[in-house]
Amino acid sequence: MIYLLSSSYHNEVDNLPMIEFLPIADNIDLSHADILLFTSKNAVVITNKINPAWKKLASIAIGSQTAKAIEELGGMTIEIDESFYVSNLAKMIAEKFANKNILYLRPQKIASDDISSLKDLGINITEKIIYETKCKIYDIKDRPPLGSIIIATSPSTIKCFMKNFGSLDRYKIIAIGTTTAASLPKGIDFKIPPKPLISECIKLAKEMLDMQNKPISNRK
Repeated sequence: MIYLLSSSYHNEVDNLPMIEFLPIADNIDLSHADILLFTSKNAVVITNKINPAWKKLASIAIGSQTAKAIEELGGMTIEIDESFYVSNLAKMIAEKFANKNILYLRPQKIASDDISSLKDLGINITEKIIYETKCKIYDIKDRPPLGSIIIATSPSTIKCFMKNFGSLDRYKIIAIGTTTAASLPKGIDFKIPPKPLISECIKLAKEMLDMQNKPISNRK
């Protein structure tokens, strides 16, 4: 079985979201912003609840799922960055939006402060913390069967899984990227997909499951 720890729903796997998202900002001042920057669909959804006027501004999206959320809520995406590397993001912004004031709408805790480092590169970026994350609480009976494939999409999902169910031992772990992998306990084996996308994690998990289900004589 394949379990996805993200709040993003995918019908090919068992969805077991580990995190819930709570708005902590009463308002978002858009008056000094030319462009918005979103790194997750959750930030888009929460921004829409706090100040629907965000749709009047163009947005930079990190990842296709973020862009999809922007467009579904009536916003306008002017750039989608799929590389997930701050050096590429900085180069793109410097080339296309060097003289623009960018407002980065973000959670209280972030896995990496790479986006914040854009300030050091001379990019006009201001941050606004708009929501916090907390672990969802599960009963022990909801724990995935041992031997299942677990897809972890952030360090927080790993933390919350262990808070609910204890050890990750005897599971097959897929970490969406190196930052998530680095948060795994020492000694835990894991795999990382070619690209840091949930779709790539699911593809890898299915390949692992197919290999697991093949007769030993047919395995290469």
